[in-house]
Amino acid sequence: MKKSAESGSQTSSQKPVAAGVLQYQSGFGNHFESEAEAGALPKGQNSPQRVAHGLYAEQMSGSSFTASRAENLRSWLYRIRPSVLHSPFKKFDQGQWRGRPFNQSHTSPEQLRWDPLPTPTKSTDFVEGVATIAGNGDSGSWRGCATHIYAINRSMHDRFFYNADGEMLFIPESGALRMRTEFGDMDLRPGEIAVIPRGVKFQIQLPGGTARGYICENYGPPLRLPPLGLIGSNGLANPRDFLSPVAKYEHLEGKCELVAKFNSQLWQTQLNHSPLDVVAWHGNYSPYKYDLALFQTVNTVSFDHSDPSIFTVLTSASELPGFANLDFVIFPPRWLVAEHTFRPPYFHRNMMSEYMGLIIGQYDAKEEGFVPGGGSLHNCMSAHGPDADTFQRASAAELSPKYLGDTLAFMIESSLIFHPTEFALESKILQTNYLDCWAGLQANFKKE
Repeated sequence: MKKSAESGSQTSSQKPVAAGVLQYQSGFGNHFESEAEAGALPKGQNSPQRVAHGLYAEQMSGSSFTASRAENLRSWLYRIRPSVLHSPFKKFDQGQWRGRPFNQSHTSPEQLRWDPLPTPTKSTDFVEGVATIAGNGDSGSWRGCATHIYAINRSMHDRFFYNADGEMLFIPESGALRMRTEFGDMDLRPGEIAVIPRGVKFQIQLPGGTARGYICENYGPPLRLPPLGLIGSNGLANPRDFLSPVAKYEHLEGKCELVAKFNSQLWQTQLNHSPLDVVAWHGNYSPYKYDLALFQTVNTVSFDHSDPSIFTVLTSASELPGFANLDFVIFPPRWLVAEHTFRPPYFHRNMMSEYMGLIIGQYDAKEEGFVPGGGSLHNCMSAHGPDADTFQRASAAELSPKYLGDTLAFMIESSLIFHPTEFALESKILQTNYLDCWAGLQANFKKE
């Protein structure tokens, strides 16, 4: 690819927040503005007759035009070339990406668990390294979600990607990611999450050479912070801790490939320039990242194990109040102080369906088998809970205050049933002996 101009020095009308070598703007859902060349942002209007520096004005909408002001999402991008400049789209190799309809296999109520994906033996970038585990709903009707895993060992260079079916929540488990987007760059490491909104073009590069993790693809309403209710005005994920990028562009000419996920299919088109050529932008529809270590946990200080809803970081609403399209929940380091209580998660059967993953350490309800990079699926009303060893240990444990430190797990909970893909059910990473973890539970009943 031939370079035709250097990207300019970065400036921002918002005071950027330092985070490593990159700069960010802080706040969740804020209306930001950022320019990489002075004067690139129009003043007092969005679409002047002639934009400064010979740029093109392009609006990107994340909601309908008539959505209420509180729900309206859009950003204005001022770019070197408009997005309409590309060749005709052609189908692209799906690999293990899957989308609606999730009917490749008949879904049973059985509990499922998987090992991590191994590091690829052949050169594999982000587009090639994603495998879909399960999904539900319909990307065409703004309802449902899909869970994916990725294992990659090659940076994207002349290839770019966008997803028209849903926003993408990245949950890295090992290896850092440099996420180069139309809005600017973000660095992401295990222990952090990032959200790329629907339609935003981006590129994944690997500072460390390899990376592995999880993705939640949200077909429904965009993720938001959950209401705090009786908790009050502070706690859980605080808005100030979410970071969005500042404007950064590349003015590059040469052959580039843009891969799109649209209507559950991957498509490919050719460009003669880099699509990351946005010199300035403003709006409230932009990528963001969040450090999970900043989550302020709320938990019991008396007795009994609280429901996992108190650990909700982000949520996507459904048409039924109280039945989320999806909740993103974490189980971070925390103190356990409950008295007269079985402290690990109790045995339960849920209306909501749950996909879980592990980022760091050990999950307190499973002694073995549930490992970082792996996952488990417990669908609607499928029984689950602590394994036999955990039950025995926790039932006899001394209930002194204990800090649960070396752990970070997450759960994607949905009001719709997850349908596993053929890959998930036939791959070697499926644990065929998962049910054995409960086999040692005995009947301890004694009639007094």
